[in-house]
Amino acid sequence: MSKLHKYAFSDLYDMTSGISSTKEQAGHGAPFVSFSTVFNNYFLPDELTDLMDTSEREQETYSIKKGDILITRTSETVDELAMSCVALKDYPKATYSGFVKRLRPKTTGIAYDKYMGFFLRSKYFRKVINSNTIMTLRASFNEDIFSFLTLYLPDYEEQVKIGDMLYNLEKKIQINRKINDNLQQMAKTIYDYWFTQFGFPDEHGKPYLSSSGQMVWNETAKQKLPVGWSCSKMETAIENIRTGLNPRDNFKLGGGSIKYITVKNLRSDGVLDFSGCDTIDEAARQIVHRRSDVSVGDILFASIAPLGRCYLVQEAPQDWDINESVFSIRYNKNTVTPEYLYMHLQSEAFVKESTACSTGSIFKGIRINSLMDSKIITPPMQVIERFSKEVRPLFALQNKLNKETHSLTQLRDWLLPMLMNGQATISD
Repeated sequence: MSKLHKYAFSDLYDMTSGISSTKEQAGHGAPFVSFSTVFNNYFLPDELTDLMDTSEREQETYSIKKGDILITRTSETVDELAMSCVALKDYPKATYSGFVKRLRPKTTGIAYDKYMGFFLRSKYFRKVINSNTIMTLRASFNEDIFSFLTLYLPDYEEQVKIGDMLYNLEKKIQINRKINDNLQQMAKTIYDYWFTQFGFPDEHGKPYLSSSGQMVWNETAKQKLPVGWSCSKMETAIENIRTGLNPRDNFKLGGGSIKYITVKNLRSDGVLDFSGCDTIDEAARQIVHRRSDVSVGDILFASIAPLGRCYLVQEAPQDWDINESVFSIRYNKNTVTPEYLYMHLQSEAFVKESTACSTGSIFKGIRINSLMDSKIITPPMQVIERFSKEVRPLFALQNKLNKETHSLTQLRDWLLPMLMNGQATISD
């Protein structure tokens, strides 16, 4: 490991604020980097899906070029402040959010972009940020903090070796996540076709509705449903709902290896993301588990908006448990399968209904009673079981990839400090 060199952050980068946009500008126009994109990614995605109607002058002023570091400037909590995201290429016409700062390199050959992507997300740098943060009603990262931050970097050649190796791990993680997202979309497509468009196979294996399947008006659902289908309260499909436990006076966070799952760890692609988890010890887990009782077939449900984030538990949890904002929903085997209930909880109809009855002044969410009172359309069990048989392989593959991603993430997070402090080196 080469000697570490001390640099003032402000000597290496110029910091610039993002664009102040209006609601009317959003959703059309040129590529745009949002707060969430920066927060959720080590590196900017190849394609930017968000759009903002911006002028040529704005695109020049708030441009994004290779080597730029985008960093979140505000957050509800200190722990989530100054999350970084690095651009590995130029993004023509793209601009970035006013809730984000841009750090543009002043020079070359000192800080390697891929190395910086991991260094700025490391526990070391996170501690530096936390200890220098201004906290009023919200945590804030500003020019004053930036001006006195220092970096300790190895030789550029060493940064290249470390950055490239970690980046290859990260690419595999991102590939797995992309596949998982595709698998989730495939399951959703099947669900919508069967239960929204009523294209499920009839007794002859043909699409029910387009094959002149009989439909009758259902007053509860306020729509026509296939003969034999019903619509009732969600309580008919759920055996029970349990939650985890918040620390308060029950236990302390940290000091153990058990991952403590919150709503932020439930992704919209059906993946349980262990990144950035707090931890608890085994004694604390026993306390939490007596309340959560998470088992195979249960569905983890994020009770705080945005609703619809779920995870289907396919293996008994050994090294994780949930906090109070995550519901553990157990299906009623007499009326539904776990796969059907899991997909329903992500459906457009359920999300719309549950969002409408959400409460809360700071974080809006749904209460257990409201969830149980919501509606669910229930086909005959033979139809539900055929659907589950159809999608179960997709979820099995998702689970396999999720475990692989978890292992790769653990390896990345273990290697990161080892490589950066010289405890491990990469041979030529």
